[in-house]
Amino acid sequence: MSTIDTTAPITDDEVFASHAGGKLTVESTMPLDSKRALSIAYTPGVAQVSRAIRDDPARHATHTWASRLVVVLSDGTAVLGLGDIGAAASLPVMEGKSALFREFGGLNSIPLVIDTTDVDEIVETMVRLRPSFGAVNLEDVVAPRCFELEQRLIEALDCPVMHDDQHGTAVVVLAALTNATRLTGRRFADTRVVIAGAGAAGIAVADILLEAGVGDIILTDSQGTIHRDRDDLNVVKARVAAQTNRENIIGGVTEALEGADVFIGVSSSQVPEEAVAAMNDDAIVFALSNPDPEIMPEVAARHAAVVATGRSDFPNQINNVLAFPGIFRGALDAGARRITPAMKVAAATAIADIVGEELSAEYIVPSPLDERVAAGVAAAVIAAAHQDGVTEGVADGVTDGVADGAV
Repeated sequence: MSTIDTTAPITDDEVFASHAGGKLTVESTMPLDSKRALSIAYTPGVAQVSRAIRDDPARHATHTWASRLVVVLSDGTAVLGLGDIGAAASLPVMEGKSALFREFGGLNSIPLVIDTTDVDEIVETMVRLRPSFGAVNLEDVVAPRCFELEQRLIEALDCPVMHDDQHGTAVVVLAALTNATRLTGRRFADTRVVIAGAGAAGIAVADILLEAGVGDIILTDSQGTIHRDRDDLNVVKARVAAQTNRENIIGGVTEALEGADVFIGVSSSQVPEEAVAAMNDDAIVFALSNPDPEIMPEVAARHAAVVATGRSDFPNQINNVLAFPGIFRGALDAGARRITPAMKVAAATAIADIVGEELSAEYIVPSPLDERVAAGVAAAVIAAAHQDGVTEGVADGVTDGVADGAV
């Protein structure tokens, strides 16, 4: 039985000791304990496999680890709440992300931090490295460059690419909102959502909510609401302005929240209690900034029926780990060339469905440690990938474990 006190405060010594030497290692899948084993794993046996791949490129997917390998790629420009700290300083974060892929998705993963912010250079690097991996998880790339980089990589590579800071957040938000609206008796089509923050996460959340049929969305940035009369919007925000804020509300988050049904915070801004009090009855508040939510949950709960944060020490943690392991697992199992909007919506539905009849104001999304999550998300993503026609088929045995719920 473990004697570790999991409720004790985390100390600096504990953190640094855990990271000493890095958090990842590579282990062989076969024993290398005899001359025969060495001859099979390396020379001369390995030459037979290399010749076979040369003659039949499809064997690259079945006889190397590349088709099951996710690269966690970052330029270190928007790391956690630390900002632009550079490639080297971002590596511990990327190591952690790779560890999560292995633990929750059963996928091999390696971190790749790249010492350039030039989109052309990053794309060229990944194109040249393409034989080495099967999917790309973009991580901690600053907006708005992250939008261009993701799109360019999707176009250049014939494999799944996803910027998790955008779409992982969006998928889990959609799952949580699906259950929160169910609990409060709302329909998406009649719901008005305010999103504070128009960076990577805010834009992606708006896009997936529009895809899901939410009636109206208002985004705010440091200059106020995003509306059609603003002349300072970049290309991405201008696109969003044309699709949202039907009444063209001008002002800040306080003006936007008056009469709103849902608040989603993905910025470092603070929201006054009076603004939440001005929302509709049975309001929904997702204050997701870490470590300081836009409004503390105990304060929001005075006026809202459902409250969620991005923190693990409050109920309803909106955590990306609910989404990305299963999304990439499903995409790779399906042999998908890309991750489509329908695959992301399917993932959100699968996460929401796990809650089932246990739904309550303090339980709108499952725990990240719930073993059903990754398998359920992967199965839903596989089905959506086939329906969208983005699959190329996979080798026998690759999907073993998904059908029976294992990961």
